[in-house]
Amino acid sequence: MGCEVAAAAAASGAHDVTLLIGGGSLPAGIAQRLESVRMATFGSVGDLKEKLAGLFDDCDVLVMAAAVGDFRPSEVVEGKIPRAGGPVTLRLEPTEDILASLTPGKRSDQVVVAFAVEDGGPDQIEAKAIAEMDAKGADCVVVNMPSAMGSEDSEACIIVRDGARLPWASRPKSVLAREIVRFIEVLIAEGAEALHRKP
Repeated sequence: MGCEVAAAAAASGAHDVTLLIGGGSLPAGIAQRLESVRMATFGSVGDLKEKLAGLFDDCDVLVMAAAVGDFRPSEVVEGKIPRAGGPVTLRLEPTEDILASLTPGKRSDQVVVAFAVEDGGPDQIEAKAIAEMDAKGADCVVVNMPSAMGSEDSEACIIVRDGARLPWASRPKSVLAREIVRFIEVLIAEGAEALHRKP
């Protein structure tokens, strides 16, 4: 999803697009559309946090398209754990919410787009998404169903404090990315008050 948003932003004429991407190769067929995009890789939650902290003050728009990981092992063991040692219990601890740590320093002219994966009824999803958006200091949130994970399509909507702005629908992620960029362009053109007006 992050690759598609970066490609859509570059195609729309956005200058100086930076894509922070975890390890691994780019999805098939997207590399050419990312030729004008600056890319930086990260390997851990801490690494991503450090890179974002260095970029956030100077950016106009931050789209946080994926959580790098909600949990990490509470203990790291050097080397291999021998099988003869018996059963192993893996204890996980929550990672820091990177976006929530960045937004207290958000400028009034910055636009921050959060993402959330939610399940349930529309009213329940919308209430959870608005609460998450407020907790993270975001201007809007793109809400996906769990089926979006690892899929080329996403059943999603864009929510602001007064409700859904992009209606729920199943769309290819490339189409959703263009809708997100178009929505950001409207917010920038109309200013922050656009977030609080009914469509």
